[in-house]
Amino acid sequence: MLIEKYSLGIGDRYEHQGTAQLKALICAKDKGVSIVPVWNKSKREHSLIGSKPIDARIEADNAVKELGWKSSYYIDADHIGIKTVDDFIQHCNFFTIDVADFIGEYPSLESVKSFTKKASEYQGKIEIPGIKRCFEITENTINSFAKKYLVAINEASRIYKYLVSVKGSDSFITEVSVDENEQPQSPEELFFILLGLSLGNVKVQTIAPKFTGRFNKGIDYVGNVNDFIREFEDDICVINYAIKEFSLLPNLKLSIHSGSDKFSLYKPIHKILTKYNVGVHLKTAGTTWLEEVIGLAEAGGEGTKIAKYIYEQSFNRIDEMMKPYLTVVDIDYDKLPDLLDVYNWSGEKFANTLRHVQSNPDYNPHFRQLIHIGFKVAAEMEEKYTDALVKYADIIGKNVTENLYERHIKPLFLGE
Repeated sequence: MLIEKYSLGIGDRYEHQGTAQLKALICAKDKGVSIVPVWNKSKREHSLIGSKPIDARIEADNAVKELGWKSSYYIDADHIGIKTVDDFIQHCNFFTIDVADFIGEYPSLESVKSFTKKASEYQGKIEIPGIKRCFEITENTINSFAKKYLVAINEASRIYKYLVSVKGSDSFITEVSVDENEQPQSPEELFFILLGLSLGNVKVQTIAPKFTGRFNKGIDYVGNVNDFIREFEDDICVINYAIKEFSLLPNLKLSIHSGSDKFSLYKPIHKILTKYNVGVHLKTAGTTWLEEVIGLAEAGGEGTKIAKYIYEQSFNRIDEMMKPYLTVVDIDYDKLPDLLDVYNWSGEKFANTLRHVQSNPDYNPHFRQLIHIGFKVAAEMEEKYTDALVKYADIIGKNVTENLYERHIKPLFLGE
């Protein structure tokens, strides 16, 4: 099983927007661009909401059936480890193996020596087509890498081999994620990560490194776009080189994680993908939840009340909401609107403040980040929230499809 050139992570907190999401990919197909959907949801999200992996499978299957989708589609066990993988094995065919927590764990001296010996042939200068500078690799470079990443690589291999033992080697897609780490990986580090995965016989198809800059939840990239693009292009060149050098799968591609919108990066990324004729995997899951809240606000009546209640609870419990996401949010409390003001807002005002249209004077990135991480409030509302999703399905679905197609797919995959 090999994943296609372009794939899009379209996870859904409450399993109500699968059809609306898939419609966006059908719009892309009508424009001549084929993108396969990957419904992704992590153990953390399932735990907070009370859902199970089978729910994501059912949502995907139903959406595919309803819209007559004939291409491939995948269900991702997002950010799994050895302790959580069993919950997903039966229902998923895409596994994001997250080993970021193992980066920096000190490996055994024997394993360091073994890796250093195998990697020693890459000492000296490495010239990679497309990268202007040479990699200057010393024995100390390799040794330092092994001490930092070898435990993580070995853990990825252990989980992959377990998956193969249960599911067989050709029934799932493997992604390796090292992105939830404090420091970005350099192209040199990516080179040796791929070497390590090849030595561990991990048939990786997408790799998710930590990139330069901040990818805060729900808002645009924060950082130097030119620095990011330079790093992104170098990583693609490393992958192209590693595919041949390490006999990796020919469709190996970069995966861009995080719940941020990355709008300022999409068109520059598109140019790089076109330049090298390579694919990409993009995760956009969290923004679907925000479009639900926007749709509720615009619906008026009970819908607007629910949207305001979500903000009120998120505001009053901000420390609780932020705790799991401290490294991926940057909320200035003083720039959050007052609760009384929000209470008196129209649904249109609420929607404009939340919707990620930076040219709108009402847009507030701090408000948006807080709502993004406040999905637990909706889960606590149980049927009151999900019943509202059914009642206002038309307006919510329109927002979900439009957001995914107009703001994500068109600039990244179509270059528009």
